[in-house]
Amino acid sequence: MIDQAGQAERIHADLPVVDGHNDLPWALRIRAESDLDRADPCAPLDGYHTDVPRLAAGGVGAQFWSVFVPAWDPSPFRTTIEQIDLVLRMTDRCDHLTHADSAADVANARTRGLTASLMGAEGGHSIENSLVALRTLRTLGVRYMTLTHADTIDWADSATDDARHGGLTNFGEEVVREMNRIGMIVDISHVSADTMRHALSVSDRPLMASHSSAFALAPHPRNVPDDVLELVRANNGVVMVNFYPPFVSRAGAQQAAGMFAVQRDLKDRLGDDAAVEAELERMIEADPYPEVTVGDVVDHIEYVAEVAGVDHVGIGSDFDGIEAIPVGLEDVSTYPAITVELLDRGWQEPDIRKVLGENALRVLAANDGSSTSVDR
Repeated sequence: MIDQAGQAERIHADLPVVDGHNDLPWALRIRAESDLDRADPCAPLDGYHTDVPRLAAGGVGAQFWSVFVPAWDPSPFRTTIEQIDLVLRMTDRCDHLTHADSAADVANARTRGLTASLMGAEGGHSIENSLVALRTLRTLGVRYMTLTHADTIDWADSATDDARHGGLTNFGEEVVREMNRIGMIVDISHVSADTMRHALSVSDRPLMASHSSAFALAPHPRNVPDDVLELVRANNGVVMVNFYPPFVSRAGAQQAAGMFAVQRDLKDRLGDDAAVEAELERMIEADPYPEVTVGDVVDHIEYVAEVAGVDHVGIGSDFDGIEAIPVGLEDVSTYPAITVELLDRGWQEPDIRKVLGENALRVLAANDGSSTSVDR
């Protein structure tokens, strides 16, 4: 009998996993006021999906930390800077983490058995309509930016809000071109399908969907439709499959159809980010999403591989930004379960390594080496 678990352990021994999206920094801000003495990610963290010991156990070679800020934040650029500072402090604090800003840095971290810390901004509202702010985020080490979060902004339509622009405005196109120029990956998670298509038509570098699944399997607007998967293939980009049950399950997608509108309503009524998070958790506990498993997540990996190609699929868990998780993928130590499932389905090791991280690193490398100067 083939020892799939043993083979998975061997594959993970040299830290192949690249996760496109983890919200631990926001969880630390909300639950511990960004105080790393109160919630130390270098040691086991009860009640979180992520800590450094479990990153090591899961074979995570590179983690894109989300420097997320809600769209309703009154000063999103400043708050994003605070989140960057939190990631930098966390990386300095934990011996197993190391700063990274390029694919070469990730490779170097892997040779030392460390997890490379990378950053992605979640939502174009964070730049406050300023290319100067965009360039500042890149200078501080942010490697991707999701063009929107849950809300439509002045220059791009969100997947989970009313469309106002039919995709990107002229300024939105300028943002994409500037991101290409300075080496910041264009991220099409959270944006409307029209914004996805528009960004793909403008970008001359490979882009990513850092934490989105396949719309055909779970028809939530946060997921990527088939025609966009095909465009991602042509762009040489990557779609990194999300673990959140409403983005994995057809029934979950239907149940969660209005969840971002509910979030906005809670913010209007409660006012406080921590109170909003607590109420969302209470609501989901009272009315749980349908159960999904590691096999359901792998269904999405296989589907994206079928439509976009095996060179264009990766993993973007959304750990510590989701209130529900799949059975078998409870935290960042469990990525080998994906490998076991892929092996059980007959996948070969070279393609598994592409999914686990090589595809994401190719996109990162394709966006390395750009100018970060302000010269025109």
